[in-house]
Amino acid sequence: MSDTENTLRKPGRAPGPWDPKPEAAPVAGPARATAPAADQAPVEKDQSLVWAAASTLLMGGFLWWITGSVIVAGAILFGLFVHEAGHALVMNGVGMGPARIYIIPFLGGLAKGRREPRSEWDGVLVSLAGPAFGLLAMIPFVAVGLATGQGEWMAGAFFIAMLNLVNLVPAPPLDGSKALGPVLTRVHPRLEQVVLLVIGAAVVWWGVSTGRFILAVFLGLAVVAHLKRGVWRPAWGTLSWLEAGKSLGLYLLTAALCGAAAVGALLPVAEGSPADAVRLGLAYLGFGR
Repeated sequence: MSDTENTLRKPGRAPGPWDPKPEAAPVAGPARATAPAADQAPVEKDQSLVWAAASTLLMGGFLWWITGSVIVAGAILFGLFVHEAGHALVMNGVGMGPARIYIIPFLGGLAKGRREPRSEWDGVLVSLAGPAFGLLAMIPFVAVGLATGQGEWMAGAFFIAMLNLVNLVPAPPLDGSKALGPVLTRVHPRLEQVVLLVIGAAVVWWGVSTGRFILAVFLGLAVVAHLKRGVWRPAWGTLSWLEAGKSLGLYLLTAALCGAAAVGALLPVAEGSPADAVRLGLAYLGFGR
């Protein structure tokens, strides 16, 4: 018996198991109006003021505990806010806003937009805006340090520079991975996964070997998540070759500025010697003495 024959049923006959199922009737009236549209994403609630204050206090207390200095802890916390503000400003500028800033106790901060970037190029600009804009947080600490001669203020400026420089390491989920990842994908889709995985594993090893265990665990989880993601790229596509070149140039320029700022903050301690300032910076990172 064919499908056509199944549809020619006699009036009054009960439908059998092989008869085609009738199409669902459209829902009329108020019930239909209450059905949510498929393209409407739920709106996330903003962070409460109480939790925002508690997160900031917890982060400040943690920084004071590990640094032993109120000035240095305040510098890092201030630098964290300015860094995330840089992300948020560019997010708003490229249509991802209004962006929100979160402080994550014991880990750092997060700037989150309400929309995805329209292109990979916008995503690169957002990722580099944090480290570039974050260097502005050094200005008041350098000014007070030069005026008073107190080393703690210059140390605070150094840690602000290092906060932004370390974020440029191309290891997930740091800003460097989001700036260089699309460039590597432009060369080959598998290249991003391999390079970021290798560098991520090296950074995890560095965190463990230098006693930065919280950072090592956090980055380790991010590396595992990156490995599971594979070569998938967001729906907004890859960079053009011109955009890839500009992204690489901006990344190198931002890294050079952050490195120079860190060395400059250490010059008073190194008695004006750039070579000694570089050695002090590398010693802080666990390379050399």
